[in-house]
Amino acid sequence: MARFTLPRDIYYGRGTLDVLKELSGKKAMVVVGGGSMRRFGFLTKVLENLKAAGIETRLFEGVEPDPSVETVMKGAAAMREFEPDWIVSIGGGSPIDAAKAMWVFYEYPETKFEDLITPFSFPTLRKKAHFLAIPSTSGTATEVTAFSVITDYQKGIKYPLADFNITPDVAIVDPDLAETMPQKLTAYTGMDALTHATEAYVSKLHGPFTDPLALKAISMVFKYLPDSYKGDHEAREQMHYAQCLAGMAFSNALLGIVHSMAHKTGAAFSTGHIPHGCANAIYLPYVIQYNAKDPEALERYHEIADMLGIEGDKKSQVFSLCERIWSYNDHFSIPRTLKSFGIDEDEFKQKLSKISEDAIGDACTGSNPRSITPKEMEHLFTCIYYGTPVDF
Repeated sequence: MARFTLPRDIYYGRGTLDVLKELSGKKAMVVVGGGSMRRFGFLTKVLENLKAAGIETRLFEGVEPDPSVETVMKGAAAMREFEPDWIVSIGGGSPIDAAKAMWVFYEYPETKFEDLITPFSFPTLRKKAHFLAIPSTSGTATEVTAFSVITDYQKGIKYPLADFNITPDVAIVDPDLAETMPQKLTAYTGMDALTHATEAYVSKLHGPFTDPLALKAISMVFKYLPDSYKGDHEAREQMHYAQCLAGMAFSNALLGIVHSMAHKTGAAFSTGHIPHGCANAIYLPYVIQYNAKDPEALERYHEIADMLGIEGDKKSQVFSLCERIWSYNDHFSIPRTLKSFGIDEDEFKQKLSKISEDAIGDACTGSNPRSITPKEMEHLFTCIYYGTPVDF
């Protein structure tokens, strides 16, 4: 038996923040990141609209990029004090992911973070509150997914928490918010969306409900991301929808080892944090080469290439698909290798075994189309570090 779960309501289009005026409830905890949503006036509009709906609000501000376990616990404590019946989060993936995790500890204070690491093991939510998400970036699609990524900085590991319980009840996909993204973030989040859709399409758990969403998202990213990067308003809007489609696909089909590797390396190196979307963009072509050794995955990549108008036999199509991704990375000034990103070679070698082991154990590895051993993972990371072809 398979399952396909989405928010009950997805509102999209410019100006859809006004839907908040129609929300029914008594109290809302509004979770937000840094100052951009306040600076651009969107946070004020959210608070005004909730006030118009007769809902009392309280703010939890300052969720950091790659939110920590500590931030999650602080937010949950604030919720227990305020007792909201709505949790509203606005911003990029970080505040929304953090708010999802806060939600669990608000409703179940006795739960430990370690209890949530096992995928699809969450307690039943909505005993105290419902969840509404408003994304400002066009990549994570956390507004429609069953995922939340939380970082344990003491261990240097990102944990992808997964459970359909944390799929939001309502998503407001208003492209006006995406206009605020700086150029680099536009590139990183766009390549994150491409990775989501690609991994969902080749996932072991793909199906007839996820495939059309994934293919459409891939097509839209390749079409609109370059102009969105340049600041074109129409392209920004379409990318905001494309990433949401990708999210609907991967929330149900799950992901693969691109994300396993990105989760376990983002905070692993002292020479520089690797932004999530940037890591995905670097790893994706190499993982495609690795997965394409599996006949079923090769067929899926062939279907993607056909849809994009890439000609040739299946193996040459895979090579051309990787080249197209690399050309986008070049255009967006995303490096092709971990070495060119700036990761110290000695530190990479020292940590190679550990990051490989951690990536194998990541929740996303199980749905990857081709299995992988620790030694193969080490070899794959080594190919990515130096930029050598993947042929094993």
